[in-house]
Amino acid sequence: MNVLVYSGPEVIQASLDRTLSSLRYALLPFYSVQPISQQALVSQPWPSTCALLVFPGCRDIVLSKASTTIEEYVKNGGRFLALGTGSHYSSRGLDQGILNVASTSMSKDMLLRFFDVKSGSSIYPTFHHREPSDTPRSVAIQPSDGERIDMLFQTGNSQVVGVDSDQRNLRILARYVDNEVEGPAAGVFYAVGAGKIILWTPSLEYPLTEEPVSSVSMALSPSTIDIAERRRSDLLKRTLSLLGLQIPEEAASIRRPLPQFLVSHFIKPQVVSLITDSIASPSSGLELDAFEDANDKFRFHLLQESGPLVQSCRQAATTRTDPSTWQPKHIVVCRDGELPDREHTPLFDLGLFFSALSSARIKEGILETIQPWCFGDALLYGEAVTSTQTMLDKNPQFMSRLPTPLVSLASHQLAGRGRGANVWLSPSGCLQFSLLLRVSLSEFPASKLVFVQYLFALAVVEACREQSVLGDAGGPVRLKWPNDIYAVFGDDEGSMKKIGGILVNTSFSGGKVDIVIGSGLNVLNPPPITSLSQLVPPDEDHHLSMERTAAAILVKFERMWSEFIQGRGSFEPFIDLYLQRWMHSDQLVTLTTTNPPQRVRIAGLTLDHGLLRTVPERSGGFGGTKPTFIDLQPDGNSFDLMAGMIKSKS
Repeated sequence: MNVLVYSGPEVIQASLDRTLSSLRYALLPFYSVQPISQQALVSQPWPSTCALLVFPGCRDIVLSKASTTIEEYVKNGGRFLALGTGSHYSSRGLDQGILNVASTSMSKDMLLRFFDVKSGSSIYPTFHHREPSDTPRSVAIQPSDGERIDMLFQTGNSQVVGVDSDQRNLRILARYVDNEVEGPAAGVFYAVGAGKIILWTPSLEYPLTEEPVSSVSMALSPSTIDIAERRRSDLLKRTLSLLGLQIPEEAASIRRPLPQFLVSHFIKPQVVSLITDSIASPSSGLELDAFEDANDKFRFHLLQESGPLVQSCRQAATTRTDPSTWQPKHIVVCRDGELPDREHTPLFDLGLFFSALSSARIKEGILETIQPWCFGDALLYGEAVTSTQTMLDKNPQFMSRLPTPLVSLASHQLAGRGRGANVWLSPSGCLQFSLLLRVSLSEFPASKLVFVQYLFALAVVEACREQSVLGDAGGPVRLKWPNDIYAVFGDDEGSMKKIGGILVNTSFSGGKVDIVIGSGLNVLNPPPITSLSQLVPPDEDHHLSMERTAAAILVKFERMWSEFIQGRGSFEPFIDLYLQRWMHSDQLVTLTTTNPPQRVRIAGLTLDHGLLRTVPERSGGFGGTKPTFIDLQPDGNSFDLMAGMIKSKS
């Protein structure tokens, strides 16, 4: 689920930056914390995957065409948090000085507000327009459920107006304290419809030990500031919990990359030497020491000499550092079929993975050959990396020298990538890897590359049905067009949960195309993240594992890929199975890419260009007269599955 932080034109940039960092610190890896623009609030289907909408500090009132969408989101069960704001709570509405709409060119419908049916009152979040004379200051508050906080950052004089502590649909969370005397409300909780709203007048997003707050607090002792900072952080977490979010337990998290191990299947010991020779060419791979590319600097180390390096990197990994300092990236070279000690790869058993590859190939009837090697035989594994996808496609020279196929796999990603500007969270229990392939355009038409994401997604779904993964319990794993993996719980559409996604990047050079297929799949994640493990019946003793799941996916895809390449990119051999596994056959949706929007039924995929084929309802469906088709590109449209709506991407 996403926590979306508004980044429209009214937002104060410093507040936006601190809000993003503070929420990520509190909520990762359970939630993805991302900015969202005013345009995206209007045009994108964000409510269906939004766990919380957050407004950082803003200048003056908020007027937006998205206001009615936000109001509907909260009324239908959404959560809203505003920082550095006040509110007017009034049953009299706009004519009481909240906003003189007549004096503006804006419609009153563009004013951000929430209407509470039970009380007949409206809530208007109000932000302070900071004048040059306004001086940021430190304030003290007394929370209703915690210890007094002697220092919080605040700019301006926004207030909570019209609050009565006897009102049943609201709760005062804290009051200001001045000379031991409690004053006005500093934070308020509102229940609106099925949703929840919390407004804080102080700016809880600003850490007290960093600028601009640290210059305001110079008169306080370091110990006082440390206590206040701890209480500020706790108050923010309690706020998120009150809004219904689940807070990860405190733990020693990995906060910077760890060394990666370049390994090969133990029955193919020559593979690593072939890879290092290719990277170092025209020199020998034995001389490979460093390689610098556009995004990363790589340092190579022998396995026999890597112990102190791995230990020192692990000791430093729990310290929060600037990502710009995460260089170089260390790669430990494991030649001649050697594998690192299990203590250096505690979250992924490399021996089990390679054994599972061999077992899966026997079942699929794939002959294991020494040369060329098969999918998964060459592996770059890291317990924590920035992104398996970025390590490849953002380092074009490095990638072009790598022989294929090669898999980059990580137990944790610190900056995982999803489709477009999305982030893919990768907490413990998530299987994420990227597969590098290379094909000649003389043998494979570029127009067929669109089918790669469909084919790989199908391989993932089929692998989940393998006995080594879920067996019969994998039946609820389904495809969502164009590149998502969902789990369907029962027959209720509201119980469909995303558990994975596919990202394909391509790069053309010298008559060939490099294809990087990124895959993220929740395998062993505990709630609130939905994963494959939650599909296993509680009375079954099923040994679901990351290693066997990865092996099953790669082998299943390898068999499909061989047929796909031999057919020069034809998806026809796979279309029937794909349509059996997806969630959309005959689904009625609203297509907003037409003017006016119209209702269409999903008919399938076109086999020439991989477009989503739909049939307008007015054409009479699929029988009778020949229907008129509307075909949609996967990269130009956004499919809101829960709302049954297809929109054009901004």
